[in-house]
Amino acid sequence: MSIMSYNGGAVMAMRGKNCVAIAADRRFGIQAQMVTTDFQKIFPMGDRLYIGLAGLATDVQTVAQRLKFRLNLYELKEGRQIKPKTFMSMVSNLLYERRFGPYYIEPVIAGLDPKTFEPFICSLDLIGCPMVTEDFVVSGTCSEQMYGMCESLWEPDMEPDDLFETISQAMLNAVDRDAVSGMGVVVHVIEKDKITTRTLKARMD
Repeated sequence: MSIMSYNGGAVMAMRGKNCVAIAADRRFGIQAQMVTTDFQKIFPMGDRLYIGLAGLATDVQTVAQRLKFRLNLYELKEGRQIKPKTFMSMVSNLLYERRFGPYYIEPVIAGLDPKTFEPFICSLDLIGCPMVTEDFVVSGTCSEQMYGMCESLWEPDMEPDDLFETISQAMLNAVDRDAVSGMGVVVHVIEKDKITTRTLKARMD
């Protein structure tokens, strides 16, 4: 079994009209053994900026802490909130520094620009190679299933409510087809003036 699928997990982000959504499952397990059903994989990195980390659970927590540290330094030095694109470079640098002994995670970033409120989503591989898209990004053990659901359900310029429904259905149906992810889904919908967080019930087997 790959080290990337040792703990399981799934993260997805989608772009809508002046909004973005990011979702992750809640399972933390060791291969087929389930440990807990409330594991945090999505971390706030600003008022309208979130990062989702799928992969090895120890590295998820380490990278989240190191990014928060670098982000605090950036905001103290610059005196302003970080742009999602700049944050992507920060994550990429952190991962590439460790390329010969990498963090076993695949990050997904979703947010709105602090000035223009332009939606932004991207994903990176474990050595920090970024992929910026206009539709959706996925990461985790059931990425094939997530890609299939997203290709079927995603439409351009969705309103926040439609975006929530779409990302929820895509996540729930994808993790149902994977043994090492699931146990509920948490969804954050990021808009200009508010962030809506909902926890969805899923199959608990």
